[in-house]
Amino acid sequence: MMDTQLILTGFLKRAERYFPNKQIISRTSPTITHRIAFKDYVKRTRRLADALKNIGMTRGTKVGTFGWNHHRHLEAYFAIPCSGAILHTINIRLAPEHIVYIINHAEDEILLIDEDLFPLVEPALAHLKSVKHIIIMGDSLGVPTSSFPNVHNYEQLLQEADENFEFPEDIDEYSQAGMCYTSATTGMPKGVVYTHRSIVLHSIALGLAESFALKENDVALPVVPMFHVNAWGLPFAAINYGANLVLPGPMFTPALLLDLIEQEKVTLAAGVPTIWLGVLAEQERQARDLSSLRQIISGGSASPKGLIQAFIEKLGVPYVNAYGMTETSPLVSMSHPTSEMDNYSADELLDLRVTQGLTSSLIETEVVNENGPVPNDGQTMGELRIRGPWIASEYYKDERTVDSFRDGWLYTGDIAVLTKEGYIKITDRTKDLIKSGGEWISSVDLENALMSHPAVFEAAVIAVPHPKWQERPLACVVLKENAHAGKDELIAHLENDFAKWSLPDDVVFLKEIPKTSVGKFLKAKLREDLKDYEVPL
Repeated sequence: MMDTQLILTGFLKRAERYFPNKQIISRTSPTITHRIAFKDYVKRTRRLADALKNIGMTRGTKVGTFGWNHHRHLEAYFAIPCSGAILHTINIRLAPEHIVYIINHAEDEILLIDEDLFPLVEPALAHLKSVKHIIIMGDSLGVPTSSFPNVHNYEQLLQEADENFEFPEDIDEYSQAGMCYTSATTGMPKGVVYTHRSIVLHSIALGLAESFALKENDVALPVVPMFHVNAWGLPFAAINYGANLVLPGPMFTPALLLDLIEQEKVTLAAGVPTIWLGVLAEQERQARDLSSLRQIISGGSASPKGLIQAFIEKLGVPYVNAYGMTETSPLVSMSHPTSEMDNYSADELLDLRVTQGLTSSLIETEVVNENGPVPNDGQTMGELRIRGPWIASEYYKDERTVDSFRDGWLYTGDIAVLTKEGYIKITDRTKDLIKSGGEWISSVDLENALMSHPAVFEAAVIAVPHPKWQERPLACVVLKENAHAGKDELIAHLENDFAKWSLPDDVVFLKEIPKTSVGKFLKAKLREDLKDYEVPL
């Protein structure tokens, strides 16, 4: 067989040759939306590669991006790695000290920054050790006033660059193509490096029927940020498969997302559960036509059963859970039912849809505890471990590699069980699992059950110290607007599905639950805020 290299340049060539008229719909401000044909997108991408080369980008150069989901960010997705350099997508919602840390740790030499985000970065410029050039991405041709010596305008650079720039043909598929840092809840973020091979294989996997089933006639809306695990690989895959891409840009709202779905006939959208909770509430307030949607992909954290049920039964939109991490590119598993479940009842199917699903092709997973791999009994807990061709083998220049990568496996820190069908069901993070009187209690199961109550908008469950039982669960609840429910009602709502000893001892009502930069519940902050809380005896 031919030894052809799996590199991203092939995706660009394919888009240019076979899908020249497909569209990128890119919102860059509340009043500006661009419609760019793939053929013009590829020309702009070649121009960007030439422009970056002209200011010093060479093979192995780290180029950081600090931007929203839009066409300029998408141009960087290919211009940088196809030139042999490394795309470093920077989480714009990280704390300033974390942003400084990851730019310095990655040794970024060039930064591409959205015009409206430059004020967030400017105070940190004096602390950046390796950055030589900053490029401002925006619709204007100006640059902000700055003491930094080399600040360029993106569109100006493109005007002066060559649209016929030729990408090198001799890039090795195992060479570094991109990197992303985890959004750490404790300690500094950890860097994960992706290769051309891993991104290509992951992108192709998104076209499989068992995953996203992405294809040419799709209109894909990645709500998940392009700075977070490559927007789950959707931008790369859409260019390869010729699917139209809708990029929502800055400061979007649930109303805007619904408008985009209706106006652009979106067929597939991907985002975290908190996004879909907001979309559901807005759709109930003012309905839009969602008939084009064939699938909602949700990941990043567990989806409440009530949310999944509402999308499927009220809105008529299939809602599929997916599981992954920054370290896994991220696709690991998805909760599609199989043909063996054709006779399952609606409740049985819903129970499966709540899980993290069946392991994807080419990926291997195990749930292990001190006794080895756990049985498919839905009860025995263990830590999920993963290996495969798009799973990281180490953290970038980080001694914490030894904690997570052992014996050829990534140990995720996620506690899971396996259903009788072999579906993965995450029950907790190792650090969030509640141990009470020698028994393990899943905070995730309690949270999902609480969020199935009609009055509950969000719920997080944490462990609090207890003098007798070591730890006890405490429920932190945000009620829906104008809704009412008390502690006794919410505890009673759980009683049919949980043993009495696993029920929360108390309920704290909050205005909002703190979240990480990518929308996950920030339980470390909750535990800190409630560290002096005493569970009623």
